[in-house]
Amino acid sequence: MVRSLDGIQNVNIHSVTVARHGSLAFDYYRKGNDQVWDQVRPNAEHGPTIKHDLRSATKSIISLLVGIALDRKLIASIDEPVFPYFPEYAGLSTPEKANITIRHLLTMSSGLEWDENLPYTDPHNSEMAMLRSGDRLRFALQRPLVAVPGTEWNYSGGCTELLGAVLSKISRKTIEEFANESLFTPIGIREWNWARYPDNIAAAASGLQLRPRDLAKIGQLVVQSGRWGDTQIISEQWIADATAPQIGMNDRVWYYGYQWWLGRSLVNRKEVSWVAAHGLGGQRLFIVPKFNLVCLIMAGHYTDAMQHWLPLLLFNRFLLPAVR
Repeated sequence: MVRSLDGIQNVNIHSVTVARHGSLAFDYYRKGNDQVWDQVRPNAEHGPTIKHDLRSATKSIISLLVGIALDRKLIASIDEPVFPYFPEYAGLSTPEKANITIRHLLTMSSGLEWDENLPYTDPHNSEMAMLRSGDRLRFALQRPLVAVPGTEWNYSGGCTELLGAVLSKISRKTIEEFANESLFTPIGIREWNWARYPDNIAAAASGLQLRPRDLAKIGQLVVQSGRWGDTQIISEQWIADATAPQIGMNDRVWYYGYQWWLGRSLVNRKEVSWVAAHGLGGQRLFIVPKFNLVCLIMAGHYTDAMQHWLPLLLFNRFLLPAVR
């Protein structure tokens, strides 16, 4: 794999981390151009002590936090409607929008108009428009309803921002405080950053920065059905539901769970199912429960198509076939 990377023109893979049966099996780093949100870092160093942007892989962490909130009965059910959590925006509700639930936010099937298919440099990209709006929650909730909630998948950072706001409201803590207390500290994650918007609120959809080995711990927690040592951090049922196919999409070969991507690979003529967290630039956390395997790839392909195919190529061609 390393020889292959050396031979690919303009490759910008920053790290590859593999854990098997809970032990570190492979940990590889290389220099490469990086971006921390809008800050460009040319030829940046990467290593086991250096935190890396997760971008939208942050969304999968939010899913785990929702599961913890449900376990603690801070949320009665993910089938609760969303608008009662936002009385300050009650005027944006309609009889049709009132049917949007937390489940719909988790599966990105709210039915609210949203377009993140445009480049993030395009001002018409809904994520970018939300950031410029000055009131992200209002922007997300005031979108017109273009589909019946729960019927169509449509990728939306707005859904995750709403989930983050729900978590803050019910826990009476910031997202970072709730994550640190309920998830990071219990599994030994002691160093993290969370990028903030100008109003000092953490970006639920894309702002988390972790060391690669710490993100691999998140993957191992999922492999272990929410258990860490003798402690059940997240209920086994939530992990099963969050990483099960909840909704499909018309233009892709993957399924979607609760803010987790679900796919499959062919290895030695056998189908292997996996769960993944995806982030802009080629951030990929692949989890293969069948093999007790966690594969993490971090990269800096934020503006080119290599982010879509290169991490999967490494996973399929080199990492999965190495499992014995």
